[in-house]
Amino acid sequence: MNIFIGLMIPFLGTTLGSAMVFFMRKEMKAGVQKFLSGFAAGVMVAASVWSLLIPAMEMSEPMGKLAFVPAAVGFLAGIGFLLALDELIPHLHVNEEKPEGVHAALKKTTMLVLAVTLHNIPEGMAVGVVFAGMITDNAQITLSGALALSIGIAIQNFPEGAIISMPLKSAGGKRGKAFLYGMLSGAVEPIGAFITILLAAWLLPILPYLLAFAAGAMIYVVVEELVPEAVEGEHSNIGTIAFAVGFVLMMVLDVALG
Repeated sequence: MNIFIGLMIPFLGTTLGSAMVFFMRKEMKAGVQKFLSGFAAGVMVAASVWSLLIPAMEMSEPMGKLAFVPAAVGFLAGIGFLLALDELIPHLHVNEEKPEGVHAALKKTTMLVLAVTLHNIPEGMAVGVVFAGMITDNAQITLSGALALSIGIAIQNFPEGAIISMPLKSAGGKRGKAFLYGMLSGAVEPIGAFITILLAAWLLPILPYLLAFAAGAMIYVVVEELVPEAVEGEHSNIGTIAFAVGFVLMMVLDVALG
């Protein structure tokens, strides 16, 4: 039961964030979007370090001076994986007019949802891998530490849900439809996490690589999308301050609960 709750917490964050479409009448202000993007970036960076990369290196300590290898290889593989998805999946980022990925005759709302879904893939992987490690009684991963990661990702999913639902309302015009699309964009997280847990027994030997892989995928999203959104244009200090707040909050959660 604890595992099910832990896997669903991030999805709840996306759902609640998407529900903001019912309470916000106008488009999200640029300053607010900068703050939310910076905050999400800070949470994801801290989660990548404390919840994923550090445990990956601790698990690899028997390798001695080569303990960095699984973390380095997995991290670069995660970057490469998201880079490939970014090039292959047709999607459209918020505040952009030109789609990315392969050409496809898709609606603007569909490509906006695909962009957020692309962001959520590494987060679902991260939660799934951490809980898989906990299930296999790995000493470096505890239930409280896994829950801390779920809560941290849920916190950053809240602004992400709001960021996507508001443009969807502007593009489609209907609040209910925008909420549904925003919520469904987060469904990939628990689905990916459940699949990872089902494969836990087979994944155990390469767990350090998978933890680092999830970290690399998350950092790709941060550098490619969230940071540019947080600092573009005027008043970039808003995004910087929000990044610091998100980073410290996730760090405190991981250390206090882990």
